[in-house]
Amino acid sequence: MSPCSRKRCFVPDTNCDLGFLSLSECPSWNQTEPTGSEIENAEGDILMPWSGRVLGEVDVGFVAGRAKPFIVAIIGPQNAGKTTLLAAWYLLLNHGLDPTPDQRFAGSFSLEGWEAIASSLRWAPGAPPTFPAHTTSREGRTPGLLHLSFRQQGRLRDFLFTDAPGEWFQKWALNADAPEAEGARWLSRHADAFLFIADCEALSGNTMGSARGATQLLARRLGSEQQDRPVALVWTKSDIPVSDATAKSIRSVTAQISNLVEFEVSVISEDESASKYGKGLTDLLRWLLELRRSRTALPRIESVSSDPLFLFGTRN
Repeated sequence: MSPCSRKRCFVPDTNCDLGFLSLSECPSWNQTEPTGSEIENAEGDILMPWSGRVLGEVDVGFVAGRAKPFIVAIIGPQNAGKTTLLAAWYLLLNHGLDPTPDQRFAGSFSLEGWEAIASSLRWAPGAPPTFPAHTTSREGRTPGLLHLSFRQQGRLRDFLFTDAPGEWFQKWALNADAPEAEGARWLSRHADAFLFIADCEALSGNTMGSARGATQLLARRLGSEQQDRPVALVWTKSDIPVSDATAKSIRSVTAQISNLVEFEVSVISEDESASKYGKGLTDLLRWLLELRRSRTALPRIESVSSDPLFLFGTRN
């Protein structure tokens, strides 16, 4: 049981979502129920604005202090490879990959969160690498956010990548107002770009029929929520072939999504010379980093004042 009386509190996984730097000052924090080593700083020690773990909704304001971060929503069924995609990117950056010639990795406020999902992909004595554990669903929680910062021509750009369970999206695809789909709705409202995941393994296995139906249903929901934001159809585990008929059935639904681009990614590369980069991983990351928000064009007006405060005239 959590020592906090609020259901939406996920301390110590995230910082206090009421904004208290010291947990002892939070009126909802029950200090009579200690949880041992998991209760950090409950005796009045001051918390840093970030913990290094996966960020929560309350942490977005801290990251946005420099500039509004670019939020990338990764949408797809469960076990489709969403977390593995993030972990592979992190390991590539960790080994010195520069996604583009003029953009370099410049830091992260969630390095502990990145390590948590990427540790299973590392080689260890007596423990070969495995895929990351399934991202679990917790009722009422907004998506975990993983932060990366890149420097381009002396300027920093912040990105937040979502690590969310596929169960949210399946509920959201069936009913956009479902109580269990609150996290998916948060993504739909705030995302600047979407990665729509199509799982080649599921679409070619014994359950390809149900996987195809679930992917098509989710694609229809995303198409209705897109609002002209960038979308990439990402075929994960693309080292596993998908039949032309199945691929065509998926593309027939994603055709409703405007300006859609496609990528095939896999941690297994067919080109031995590029095996350390996987397949398509760097191309997809490069596409994301080159995206820009559409700018608002203000109308040209005539004004006798040079003060920007009065450019749009006065109120009668």
